[in-house]
Amino acid sequence: MKRSFWLAPFLLIASVATHAATIKIATIAPDGTTWMTEMRAAASAIKTKTADRVELKFYPGGVMGDSATVLRKIKIGQLQGAAFTGGEAAAITPDATVYSQPFQFRSESEIDAVRAKVDPLLRASFEKAGFAVPGIAGGGFAYLFSVNDVHDAATLKAAKVWVPQGDRVAEAAFKAADVTPIPLPIADVYTSLQTGLIDAAASTTAGAIAFQWHTKVKHMLDLPLMYVMGYLAIDKKAFDALSEDDRKTIDEEVGAAFVRIEKGARADNLQARATLQGQGVAITAQAAEQRKAWESIGLEARKSLSGADGVSPALSTVVTKTLDEVRK
Repeated sequence: MKRSFWLAPFLLIASVATHAATIKIATIAPDGTTWMTEMRAAASAIKTKTADRVELKFYPGGVMGDSATVLRKIKIGQLQGAAFTGGEAAAITPDATVYSQPFQFRSESEIDAVRAKVDPLLRASFEKAGFAVPGIAGGGFAYLFSVNDVHDAATLKAAKVWVPQGDRVAEAAFKAADVTPIPLPIADVYTSLQTGLIDAAASTTAGAIAFQWHTKVKHMLDLPLMYVMGYLAIDKKAFDALSEDDRKTIDEEVGAAFVRIEKGARADNLQARATLQGQGVAITAQAAEQRKAWESIGLEARKSLSGADGVSPALSTVVTKTLDEVRK
């Protein structure tokens, strides 16, 4: 009897130590996409390497609601994390939009050079706001797809342009061009193109095909509007409750998965461009003078996004300095 009494505390400790921690993660990505395939592969590796101590459970296809709803569910502990775009993650930290500023980047090589310096600073910004970010991946440049030919600021003014609901950056970009955009949830875009509520929407080339928007539009403006970035953010309280080794495993496996996701996204976007052309979508190039005009609009938009609730001056300075170095 005495032996059982003295063993009890140790048995209890052993039971707690081996109890699996389930990290529930929401995402808008549907099952079957590259994103979900890679994340499930990472989750499987994490479960194996942590000897079943950590399980990542995904809720795909937006079943947990929009980003605002998801953040509320994280706050009350119903979820522990989510995949966010830069615009969505701005509710966590405005620095999340650092890569998605309108007309800021001209090529993926510029993105790569900036990310090498800014990613660590960005992770620190998320941590300060209460989130660990084991994965950051670029989804590619967003381009304007439209029913009618939009080739300059004047034709853009006549368009009924969609922006993601709550995406302050996208709204600022179009308002700088004197356009009042129409905010809608992404799930409503296809139907809205069909009914004529909107006649223009920005997306990556692969995204336009994945969401079937390409079947409703006829034109693509061949000008990078902004860069789409995705983050996997996990509530820091849940993340810090794990052992150091288990946190390291998550960082390694999710980080590796996001590298594969980004590599796949770049290949998919190139293939999608060819597919769009093959299906009759007219891709309109922009001359140097037209590009300068668009970049001026982008500069005005970025000015309107600065301030207390904009990207921090420290990050903006690093971006500007790095771009100057690359372009010289």
